[in-house]
Amino acid sequence: MWELTGVTLYWLLAAGFAAGLMDAAVGGGGLLQIPALFGLLPQSVPPASVLGVNKAASFAGTLMAARQFVRRVALPWKMLLPAAVLAFAASFAGAKVAAEVPVQYMKPAMFVIMLLMFVYTFFKKDLGQAVRQTALSRGERYWGIVLAGLIGLYDGVFGPGTGSLLAFVFVRFFAYDFLTATGSAKVINLTTNLAALCFFVPAGHMVWAWALPLACANLLGGLVGARLAIAGGTRFMRYAFMVLLCLLIGKFGWDMWLEQAV
Repeated sequence: MWELTGVTLYWLLAAGFAAGLMDAAVGGGGLLQIPALFGLLPQSVPPASVLGVNKAASFAGTLMAARQFVRRVALPWKMLLPAAVLAFAASFAGAKVAAEVPVQYMKPAMFVIMLLMFVYTFFKKDLGQAVRQTALSRGERYWGIVLAGLIGLYDGVFGPGTGSLLAFVFVRFFAYDFLTATGSAKVINLTTNLAALCFFVPAGHMVWAWALPLACANLLGGLVGARLAIAGGTRFMRYAFMVLLCLLIGKFGWDMWLEQAV
């Protein structure tokens, strides 16, 4: 059922690799992968199964990216570990209550948030450029845990832009450089993707014939993207982050325009 043909498989692998690379380097891989999946998968495949395939592949790519960052960048583990646990629980809860949340209000809200993030990053030239030398205070660790939980809840309910929100929080409120912030965001993203899989797989929303090859392509893309980000340094990450925000702003704006036109 829903077996892959030769040409479709090549397109699937190309989309998975590109999404994994983009997501590991700056985030936003779903901007490439989700539309590709809806275009490649037969229309008879339920949307929930498309999202399940996407999460399986994203988990593999994020796992590889997180591994690369952990090996090469010092991360704030005292805050990240409890934050990851709370984000996991919040993301799982968000997936369970997604049907009860008025998602139509989230796109305008995220459009405004992303726009403000871009303006702030554009004018704050030194944002995320300096490596923090001091450890987080107890209060900062608590705030980091709470914010990760809130963003994890958003990821479970809606999703797009989660990595960008996490990276911006780590840069803006904890004065981390973009490399540390991106690595930290990957750790949190890994747990929220796992939480989503804990919902999609038992519920039967998975097409393994598509998920496994896509996961392999995503994993390879995550390896290349993470190494590209680390080699490029904080200056590269700042510009790449702003490009990603432009893509997200355009995506949310386009979606809202289409919804108004209907």
